[in-house]
Amino acid sequence: MAAALIVLIIVVVLVVVLIVQSVTLVPQAQAAVIERLGRYSRTVSGQLTFLIPFVDRTRARVDLRERVVSFPPQPVITEDNLTLSIDTVVYFQVTNPQAAVYEINDYIEGVEQLATTTLRNVVGGMTLEETFTSRDSINGQLRGVLDEATGRWGLRVARVELKSIDPPPSIQESMEKQMKADREKRAMILTAEGQRESSIKTAEGSKQSQILAAEGAKQAAILEAEAERQSQILYAEGERAAAYLKAQGQAKAIEKRFAAIKRGRPTPELLAFQYMETLPEMARGDANKVWVVPSDYGAALKGFAQQLGAPDTQGTFRFEPTEPESDQPGVEEDWEDVAHWFETASDPAVAEAVAAAEAVARTPVDPVEGAAARIAPRSRPAVPGPPATGEPGLPDEHHADPGDGQ
Repeated sequence: MAAALIVLIIVVVLVVVLIVQSVTLVPQAQAAVIERLGRYSRTVSGQLTFLIPFVDRTRARVDLRERVVSFPPQPVITEDNLTLSIDTVVYFQVTNPQAAVYEINDYIEGVEQLATTTLRNVVGGMTLEETFTSRDSINGQLRGVLDEATGRWGLRVARVELKSIDPPPSIQESMEKQMKADREKRAMILTAEGQRESSIKTAEGSKQSQILAAEGAKQAAILEAEAERQSQILYAEGERAAAYLKAQGQAKAIEKRFAAIKRGRPTPELLAFQYMETLPEMARGDANKVWVVPSDYGAALKGFAQQLGAPDTQGTFRFEPTEPESDQPGVEEDWEDVAHWFETASDPAVAEAVAAAEAVARTPVDPVEGAAARIAPRSRPAVPGPPATGEPGLPDEHHADPGDGQ
């Protein structure tokens, strides 16, 4: 009984072993290379596969996903005999599991060695500067060579990247010094450019300020000259009006005095008395030391009274005034001709000229490029000149003055 039980257990164990060896599960993104009696039979992927026990076996399982392999830094000598330490990263994928298993012993090591030799070949024909600035070119050349060489291994190289390029410490220190010198050079150039621009702007501002000051001085001189001219014109007109009023006042006073004398009918005695009262005024003065009165002055006054007067009932000569002529012009008959002399309102032409000058003074100055046009003399604002003969305002020198005959 015990022997039968042992035999049953052995049979069950053998059946389980046979079932396990005859069934294999290959997950997705993996490929299994199956051999039959030591020869390649088939490649399966992503399925449940049945094997013949003790006849079929799984030789290798290959990952079909794209793999990223980073290789350690490799020393590479450049064309200018500088040793660089370069590490690379290769992106590849197994496209033919059978070739990856039977064509090469270890395709990862083969890719690494091939990448190292190709990198040394490519970088050996470049200088240090070209190596730093030609990464894309190096990557493209490495990928082309690796993809072509690994095609028979059942691999497809997607990308090759240079992870880092490390020069020797002495070269790195020299490069840092060079970069520092370049930065300082650029900084000095930018500083010089800034100072140059600042000097140009300052000069342009000074030039603009001088132009504005010259324009202001010019307009101020124009306004001052026009003001002086108008002041002299107005002063001359005032002097003329004052002289006319003074002459007219003197004419009125003389007219009133002669009228009063004519109405008073003075006698020679009154004239002599007035003469005697005037003598002290005539003799007054620091320079008058001796003053002689003619002895026959009374006889002269008597003859003057006899010619201008007529004897009255008592035999005294009285002054007889003559009848005034009716067509003789009076003092006030020319007022209409000179009435505009005394007008106090501003001349519209003068106000217009002043406004025009102020408008020119307030005109903004053009940009610096048009400075030459600004320096050229501008047209002088219109200023009223002396009006023509017979017009109101300033009469010319040939215009008759009605007060000249008074």
